[in-house]
Amino acid sequence: MRWSDFLRPLAGAVLLASLMGPLQAAEDPEQFWPCMQRRVPELSLPQIWNGPELPPSSAEWSQNPDISALVTEVAARRVPIDEAKQKIRDYAAKLSDKEREEHLLMLVQALFDHMNAERSDVMAGIERYTRKQAAMAGVLRKETAEVDDLRRKPDADPKEVAQRTEQLTFQTRIFQERAQSLTYVCEVPTLIEQRLYQLANTIATLLAPDSGG
Repeated sequence: MRWSDFLRPLAGAVLLASLMGPLQAAEDPEQFWPCMQRRVPELSLPQIWNGPELPPSSAEWSQNPDISALVTEVAARRVPIDEAKQKIRDYAAKLSDKEREEHLLMLVQALFDHMNAERSDVMAGIERYTRKQAAMAGVLRKETAEVDDLRRKPDADPKEVAQRTEQLTFQTRIFQERAQSLTYVCEVPTLIEQRLYQLANTIATLLAPDSGG
């Protein structure tokens, strides 16, 4: 195999490592946020709710097993949003006039608490993922330099060079695949936020004075 064949896969590792390298020394959490979306660790209730003010009793939603079960079900992204909205409407239809507003406002608080925490967990996971990428970039950069030094030696063993290059190519491919997957993972916090807003809006509609639901 020609030396140029050994060097070709190293170019990607050098470039990616150089891009990720500054993250290793960074302490600011913003430096470990790789997404185009703005980093907002937590949401605020007014961002997703424009209905009646939630009473303090709404914070006790976890003591209501029906609401707890409903939140877990409709918050799951595997459940189509239209189906989730209908489940909320079905729940509201079973409530008496006396408990309707209290329980629906409690459901708003429950959805906010549950999905805001889920969103924060996802964002923390993205930052951990980025730190691992930064560490991996350092390893790739070091290995690339060592393989390049080895290649320059007149008495370099071609078999050793080929073996280490193959290993480096494999590691680089993993690095690139992980970097690419971040593009999709970065969408998740926004998807959670959008889903939360849609579910909250469904409840606001049910609480509207002219609602027949």
